[in-house]
Amino acid sequence: MVTLIIEDEKPAARLLQRKLEKLDVTVETMLHSVEESVEWFSKNQHPDLIFLDIQLSDGLSFEIFEKIDIKSAIIFTTAYDEYALKAFKLNSIDYLLKPIDEDDLEAAVTKFKSRIPKAPAENSNMQLDFEQIRQMLSNPFEKTYKKRFTVKIGQHLKVINTEEIECFFSENKGTYIHTFENRDYLIDSTLEILEQELDKKDFFRVSRKFIVPLKAIKEIQVYTNSRLKVILPSYKDDEVIVSREKVQDFKAWLG
Repeated sequence: MVTLIIEDEKPAARLLQRKLEKLDVTVETMLHSVEESVEWFSKNQHPDLIFLDIQLSDGLSFEIFEKIDIKSAIIFTTAYDEYALKAFKLNSIDYLLKPIDEDDLEAAVTKFKSRIPKAPAENSNMQLDFEQIRQMLSNPFEKTYKKRFTVKIGQHLKVINTEEIECFFSENKGTYIHTFENRDYLIDSTLEILEQELDKKDFFRVSRKFIVPLKAIKEIQVYTNSRLKVILPSYKDDEVIVSREKVQDFKAWLG
């Protein structure tokens, strides 16, 4: 398996290389910019798998795809989650947020290997056929749901896993995460987008203002006009009301 890393921060590239070596994945080449990558791809056979950062020193790595027809599978590695939708329109296997969790990395590598056509034993060292990979990746992916969010706090970034989220709510044209620790974080998204990104078996949009996870529901009360009121562990700023038109779907979602 021929593997390549594109990452503008050389220490981060070397760290990723060491993590991959623990998974018996050898990295043959490391590139560090859009310009360098375009030149390399124009002169070399494309690898089987690319670990690709999105924000490089001279632009977004998506610019590489505008100039070169990349035939490799890709695992994105980035500190930013706002490019996930665009990334999955490419030959994307997974989208890993920095700092990269080793278990997530192993799962992404395993996912890629599970989609590799098995080569005959006598050709076990034969490089993968790129067209086979392209056809394989052209098939619809199993739906991948968002598992974490990156929020900016001053000059720092904080990763919030969905397990930590008590609800999402909109207020004054902004969208916020409210955590079980009773903290609010502004995110660059909308509830409409979140509805598509979150696993519907775990999250339900109860109204125009709220999306709640099943695990956060502490109590459900009958409310006026055939509506329901959801009690959450720490969110007290406003009443979380299931709108009348959503009550039946909400009950079905609860099972």
